[in-house]
Amino acid sequence: MKFKAFLTDNGVSLLDKRFLPALEKMGKICHLYLTRDHIYFLHNLLNGDGIQCIAQFRKEALFDEYRLSSQNDDRISFAIDLSLLHRALHSIFSIYTEFSASDSGVPGGNSAPNHIQIKLVKKLPPHSQQPMPFLTFETKGYKSAVIQDVPISKPLSRSDVLELQAALDMAQDLPQTLIQVPDMHQLQNFVEKMKNVGDVLNVSISKYGDLHLQVSTSLITLGAEFRKLSVIGEQAESPTDDQNLSAQSRTRIALQRGDAMTVQVSVKHFFKSLQCHAAKPDCAFYGIAQQGACLTVVFQFFIPGTHQTDKAISLHCRLPVLDPGAS
Repeated sequence: MKFKAFLTDNGVSLLDKRFLPALEKMGKICHLYLTRDHIYFLHNLLNGDGIQCIAQFRKEALFDEYRLSSQNDDRISFAIDLSLLHRALHSIFSIYTEFSASDSGVPGGNSAPNHIQIKLVKKLPPHSQQPMPFLTFETKGYKSAVIQDVPISKPLSRSDVLELQAALDMAQDLPQTLIQVPDMHQLQNFVEKMKNVGDVLNVSISKYGDLHLQVSTSLITLGAEFRKLSVIGEQAESPTDDQNLSAQSRTRIALQRGDAMTVQVSVKHFFKSLQCHAAKPDCAFYGIAQQGACLTVVFQFFIPGTHQTDKAISLHCRLPVLDPGAS
């Protein structure tokens, strides 16, 4: 089982400034899953509790000279502490940047290019007689190589890797209707208020492009409606006779017509999923899986300077439902 690669500057920036801060908010521990062509950060795909979060990168988005081999069809996965990973990456990049800048300004300095290497190793920790696995970062320092070791779990067995891949395949299924939420900050502010009202959030999504959120207690009902949003997938024409109806009435009629779905999710889970905004997506889509299995949030990233989807990176969350939902 071997893994070695060189991080690109863009790869470090993506992880250090955007994705790791966002993923840390999803949970301290995740599975890092390496395949021939992709790198995944996966939350809760094996235990099934809490929000499932899937961040996917093509190897070219993060690495140069990517080398991977294992007896599990060249697939390796292990659990890792994201705060330790983030700290190590940030530290090694600071040294790499400082050394590269100083070296380039010295006449006759070392012309060999500096890199950040990442690899899997086994080492003997202090006061231990048992070698342990580590994810290791290495770069040049002023006098010697600088190394940062991040402890990881024992790599998953073949059967566990197969189970993880099956769970990933299932989690990649997207809802038949997705609606785009243009203003994530507005949504964040509203859900922040909802946190103080109740614990259960009713989410309704229609093929007309309507998103309806509502939290209720015996004393108060707080709701918000976003109408005529952009729709991807299955859509339908909005009825012309519902303009003067309340949001609740519109939602009820859309459900009766089979043009909408509704689920109940935890307000805390919904707010937590919004923390993925730290990864700086360009837009977000919401959808309800078939038979109300979960609420899915898909974050979209554009190629810098364009409005074209960057297919090299993706991020989405699946929120567990508190109720089977209705359709």
